[in-house]
Amino acid sequence: MRIQPSGHEFSVTADERVLDGALREGIAFPYGCRNGACGSCKGRVVSGDIHYPDGMPHGLSALEADKGFALFCQAQALSDLNIELREFAAGEMEVRTFPCRVARKERLADDVMAVFLKLPDTQRMQFLAGQYIDIVLRDGRRRAFSLANAPHEDDFLELHVRHVPGGEFSEFVFERMQEKAVLRIRGPLGSFYLRPESQQPIIFLVGGTGFAPVKGMVEHALFKGLDRPMHLYRGVRARRDLYMEERISQWQAENDKLSYIPVLSEPADGDNWQGRTGFVHQAVLEDFDDLSGFDVYASGPPVMVNAARDPFIRQGLDPAHLYSDAFEFAFETGHNT
Repeated sequence: MRIQPSGHEFSVTADERVLDGALREGIAFPYGCRNGACGSCKGRVVSGDIHYPDGMPHGLSALEADKGFALFCQAQALSDLNIELREFAAGEMEVRTFPCRVARKERLADDVMAVFLKLPDTQRMQFLAGQYIDIVLRDGRRRAFSLANAPHEDDFLELHVRHVPGGEFSEFVFERMQEKAVLRIRGPLGSFYLRPESQQPIIFLVGGTGFAPVKGMVEHALFKGLDRPMHLYRGVRARRDLYMEERISQWQAENDKLSYIPVLSEPADGDNWQGRTGFVHQAVLEDFDDLSGFDVYASGPPVMVNAARDPFIRQGLDPAHLYSDAFEFAFETGHNT
């Protein structure tokens, strides 16, 4: 197996997924969920044949497959492959397990809690803006949460936890978690992170607590002085779900290249909403006739990310510049919204 443009080579066994073979040989391969939902491991098959033993993964559309793209966490090789993808810049960062304490909790909305974690004084976790961590439960199960703080502000690790009725961990956070509680975390993880080297304007497509990693990205972009237009499209149901609006106003005051477009899908009777309504990805399509030349970061529920993918590509977006982090609540594993 050969990767372009790096020229790195690795091998896979007959029954091994391409991603697993790359990771086994130390390749800095991008990945996130490893179950075909998030699209982080997406790349293009230049030559060779693959198949999906479990069927076409949810994170890959038919249009992308027709263009030669594949999700390598699910793909198995039927022949020698020549593939094209950008290897993970965070590959040299050490993924470690850390003890930490709950420094404080802060209610952001009726169903969203910010949790601030403190690592031991002698330790820091190096990460890229937008990555996530796993919280390791006592029985070994994990809950994944994106980091809402920027890497340059790492005194605390900030998580946004949405309350899910019946969700074991989220109900613990909202009802029983106390300050100074001890947790174990593992990270940094994932390949959904800000690409500061790009010169293209950015569209952030955000739903629900998908705001968390984008918050870290925007704050790091402002800190680094990135001179690129940034358009933040945020989709929620009602006005009460637009948490941290004051922070966004502060960002706009600091950078006149940041535009903010909130979109409500189901405004409440008392919202007196005069802004945009409908689906948030549709607002992007209405505002941009041509998405070629943009970087798009999509973060939120899988239904939002999947709804945007094909229409964005048809409107000119290069699939290689669509970075996504699909949040999906799981009682056993996976991202938690």
